[in-house]
Amino acid sequence: MESEVLSLLCDPDSRYEFELEGSTLRNTATGRVYPIRDGIPLFVSTLTGSNLKYQSLYDRIAPGYDLAETLYYWIKRKPNYRHEVVAELEIAPGARVLEVGVGTGANLRYLPQDIDFYGLDLSWSMLHKFRKKLKKWRRNAQLFQGEASRLPFRAEVFDCVFHVGGINFFSDPARSIREMIWVAKPGTKIVIVDETEKVVRDHYQKNPATKAYFPPGTEAVRCPIDLVPEEMQEIKAREIADGKLYCLTFRKPAAPAR
Repeated sequence: MESEVLSLLCDPDSRYEFELEGSTLRNTATGRVYPIRDGIPLFVSTLTGSNLKYQSLYDRIAPGYDLAETLYYWIKRKPNYRHEVVAELEIAPGARVLEVGVGTGANLRYLPQDIDFYGLDLSWSMLHKFRKKLKKWRRNAQLFQGEASRLPFRAEVFDCVFHVGGINFFSDPARSIREMIWVAKPGTKIVIVDETEKVVRDHYQKNPATKAYFPPGTEAVRCPIDLVPEEMQEIKAREIADGKLYCLTFRKPAAPAR
């Protein structure tokens, strides 16, 4: 692990810094140790609730995830929605970018080549697949297994922070939003995209691979605009991808002038 990457990390629970100790990250204050597996630090410990449920789902569907998405858009004759998501991002040359819930990394192919990309996901299987694709794409990325509600990064270190697909069913979406704000630099635009109720009803509840995780009576999906702290600026929400997704955007206030 490069020293620059290490300098951006902190214990997601105590916020203390790390030191690299063999194939582990060691909390310099408490001694707590987090393992590194195949170059990916692991910050997931004991999961409960929705996070445990959906980690199981994505670990199971990871091998066929990319193919299923490709076939879906081919059969439906629909353009890939990722262009609409990327259009919302503000990415300057050389920016340090964090995607929370990175999955198999499909969004990276739509982003500039010169960025410093960080991706975090709950599912080891999704991250492992992403890691193998990086060699094929000749791209670099720093990957981490962790929870959106416990981001292992220092305050105000990312120029761009975004999330696509998943927050509807996070165990703690409100805390996850606060964590994205925590790691974003002042003035950063934060983008959160997820499926609407229509997708859950018409796709996930009918798909043999996912319907057991979305039974009838599943809690209604909604855009979490009410969970955005009131001090955030330019808070907006709209539907994209023909109503299949909502796009929530807001800006972290800039630092006061000295």
